Amino acid sequence: MSFSADPLRLTTTLADLVAIDSVNPTLVEGAPGETEIARLTSRHMREAGLEVARYEPEAGRPSVVGRLAGAGDGPALMLNAHYDTVGVEGMEAPFSPSIRDGRLYGRGAYDMKGALAACIEAARLVGRSGTRLAGDVLVAAVADEEYASLGTADLLDRRARGELAFNAAIVTEPTSLDLCVAHRGFTWIEITTRGQAAHGSRYREGVDANLRMGRVLHRLEALGEELQSRPGHPLLGPPSMHAALLEGGSGISTYSARCTLQVERRTVPPETRESVEEEIAAMLEDLRAEDPSLEVAWSTFFHREPFETTSEAPIAACVSRAARRVRGRAPEVIGDSPWMDSALTQAAGVDSVVIGPHGAGAHADVEWVDIESCARLAEILAEAAADYCG
Repeated sequence: MSFSADPLRLTTTLADLVAIDSVNPTLVEGAPGETEIARLTSRHMREAGLEVARYEPEAGRPSVVGRLAGAGDGPALMLNAHYDTVGVEGMEAPFSPSIRDGRLYGRGAYDMKGALAACIEAARLVGRSGTRLAGDVLVAAVADEEYASLGTADLLDRRARGELAFNAAIVTEPTSLDLCVAHRGFTWIEITTRGQAAHGSRYREGVDANLRMGRVLHRLEALGEELQSRPGHPLLGPPSMHAALLEGGSGISTYSARCTLQVERRTVPPETRESVEEEIAAMLEDLRAEDPSLEVAWSTFFHREPFETTSEAPIAACVSRAARRVRGRAPEVIGDSPWMDSALTQAAGVDSVVIGPHGAGAHADVEWVDIESCARLAEILAEAAADYCG
């Protein structure tokens, strides 16, 4: 079966989506979130012939799922794209989409409303083909991927409860139409050292928590260098770590009673939360052994697993075949550095892979997506859906 995307329809949908301010309110206080873009997305999905359901895991944070119903005797596929964005500070006219040299500019065009427009167009192509697939095709426009992935996590919870059914997922984060089969995870860790507050002149009484944190930073630097020396993952390279935020002290003439450091540890398969925590615990135990008076505590406050599949897995193989039919060649198999919702879907037992359009400027002052690549993505997704769900 061969599908041909409608570039004008797709571009119109994309421009409509980019024109909506859907900045994540957890990232930017007072931002509108996904309510308005959910209404617009629902309309575009209905116009594409999809049955639409709205899910709201938290007030004002809706996701929208469009369904192209199959005959009911085949596997179901979810096409997944988030429609929340990061903030717009430093951007000129972020919600006034413009087209230059085949690129559509605006906040979210690349990350990742171009992919959402392609998902809707793909479902429309399959529906208009007149072919009744055995399994359903779902288009999931999800909330909050830029922070805690409330949207995809909620859909997976509903799947676990039997409210939704899908066997595989194509997460359409931008990959320049390459096939992404692995990406990094991350662990956020907070470390606190304690001292004794005292006037700066009373050196016999004061204990400086900031200087004690210096010992921790020295060990973390050595650990970071050791991580970089590891063989690492064949597609992702070695793991990494950086000291992201540091706060301590209350005044220039006061010994600091408390110093807090937040560390981001980027992981690669097969690393886990447990393996990362064991490294941190061992490092701090060594410091305590050197100085029993050292007061230091730590905790993990957020964690996301890395993602890995193979190009031979069922949905990856379908996407690879589809890309070959659409583009005349097999896609390059890659790993990528950012974390994506594919880690959640794969961990929940949903066969997953990542493919998305070409562009640039995620989280940057100038953001754009290549329109032609969005059209090719729509055709690849339609071909893959027909293959997988047929």
